[in-house]
Amino acid sequence: MKLLRVGPAGEERPAVLDESGALLDLSGIVSDIDGAFLAGGGVDRVRAALDVGGLPVLPEGLRIGPPLARPGKIVCVGLNYSDHAEESGMAKPAEPVLFMKAPNTVVGPDDQVLIPRGSRKTDWEVELAVVIGETARYLTGHADALARVAGYAISNDVSEREFQLERGGQWDKGKSCETFNPLGPWVVTAEEVADPQSLGMRLWVNGTPRQDGNSKNMIFAVAEIVRYISQFMVLEPGDVINTGTPAGVAFGLPDPKPYLRAGDVVEVEIDGLGRQRQEVGQA
Repeated sequence: MKLLRVGPAGEERPAVLDESGALLDLSGIVSDIDGAFLAGGGVDRVRAALDVGGLPVLPEGLRIGPPLARPGKIVCVGLNYSDHAEESGMAKPAEPVLFMKAPNTVVGPDDQVLIPRGSRKTDWEVELAVVIGETARYLTGHADALARVAGYAISNDVSEREFQLERGGQWDKGKSCETFNPLGPWVVTAEEVADPQSLGMRLWVNGTPRQDGNSKNMIFAVAEIVRYISQFMVLEPGDVINTGTPAGVAFGLPDPKPYLRAGDVVEVEIDGLGRQRQEVGQA
């Protein structure tokens, strides 16, 4: 099942994409797609409504917004692909490297990405996003961890490398600029993703292929990431985990590095999870 939100920014309505590709309105049975929806049996209500039929069909051409109304938190895993760690000149981590992104970085999959004021090194990162559907704390096993996953989505973990790595302190300041987390187009519910560790991941800039990886090459798999994070913080329904990016980011390319500039176009794709397209603007 593909859950999404459509309409003008701030006025999105919940929807589902059925097997025929029709966009169906869910606003008559759920208020929104958020943590309360995931924790309160919203997925089951949508599934039952699809079985009965009769959901209103929405018109084509609507803007696709973020598939979650607003994540409670966004937890990110850095250097989670060995090839990306290598291109970044950093050691393969012995434990997951965790940092946070502000929830208000999330925008729709085709919304504009803004270069921050003063930025010279804005970069792209295709990532598999994990959406938490049940509270997770101190999990002991991988099966328990995967049982807490509601679904998966595409995330573009946009990053400003100078802010992140050259301005002191922690990584967050280079990760939490406005528009720095295009998400979607939809959340694909977990039962439709047979193996989150076998998904092809691709990204293009101005039509040039930049990233071509696979989630099988994660250093720490999804189940271990969820289990591990639950040892340090409580994960709640509606939280999002960005699980890392494969090689091919601008930071890892030879000089002059092709960092993003206003007017660039970024396209992002993960097998079975859809596609994004962002035009780059200036804040």
